[in-house]
Amino acid sequence: MAKLKIRRNPTRTYEAVYIFDSALEDTTIAEKLEKFHALLASTDPIELEHWGRRALAYKIGRHENGYYVIAHFTIAPAVLPEYERALKLDGSVIRFLLTLHEHELGAPKLSDEELASRRRVTDDDDDDEE
Repeated sequence: MAKLKIRRNPTRTYEAVYIFDSALEDTTIAEKLEKFHALLASTDPIELEHWGRRALAYKIGRHENGYYVIAHFTIAPAVLPEYERALKLDGSVIRFLLTLHEHELGAPKLSDEELASRRRVTDDDDDDEE
């Protein structure tokens, strides 16, 4: 008989990208974020990155600009349906995307020594072409 694997910590790390109506005041956006994040009942602090007002890649309804916010948080998946429902019902949220945040994308940062070494190798390769 197969044994079931029991997860001791049923929480997962998520990343949420919000695009708010750019006509909203910064204080209103902060209040809405506080309301949405209260639904998550996260015990860990929620990390926020405010990208600010930017042009959208394409027009969404009547919107050409939006206010972008990125949030990272660790929660139990069971609270997600109510959180997503609140986001969908709020008319000031133009779009949102919620994804699992399992690891950082991109290459790891290089040390100063590694960067210098790569520059030397690149400079040496340029001499061979002549």
